[in-house]
Amino acid sequence: MATLTAWKFPTPEGAEQALATLERLQKEELIQVLDAAVVTWPADKKRPKTRQLHNLTGGGALGGSFWGLLFGLIFFVPLLGMVVGAAAGAMAGSLSDVGIDDEFIDEVRTKVTPGTSALFALTANAVQDKVADAFRGSQAELLHTNLSADQENQLREVFSDVDDDAPVQV
Repeated sequence: MATLTAWKFPTPEGAEQALATLERLQKEELIQVLDAAVVTWPADKKRPKTRQLHNLTGGGALGGSFWGLLFGLIFFVPLLGMVVGAAAGAMAGSLSDVGIDDEFIDEVRTKVTPGTSALFALTANAVQDKVADAFRGSQAELLHTNLSADQENQLREVFSDVDDDAPVQV
């Protein structure tokens, strides 16, 4: 089963660094990245920049129209040239099928602000302990997941168990 997660980082570079970590873990066959998109928002910019992971193929990939719709609804910034208008409102209902509702959109809109970044990832076959170790101390905040409540709590514990004196890793 694929897991959709959304992570917020306290710096504009955090999500890109996390994506690089995910790509490294994928090469080590510790996780399968089916699709991903990054939002970076430098403090001096009015709008965030969005980027979908390059060269994605396969049945699990969500595709540019999904990310475009999602980011258009959240930030009013379409990805990959998708026009967000009346059709987006009609399509927004289909996002609830993957657990993305108005509450999620509002939370991301409130938390991903100038000076921060976010990583949205669709993954599968994760070796949980190895992946968790790679992200320990990253200062990431889990905004959304479609994992079970128990799995989500375990994930939140990993990221809340941060030693303030330890160097930040992503």
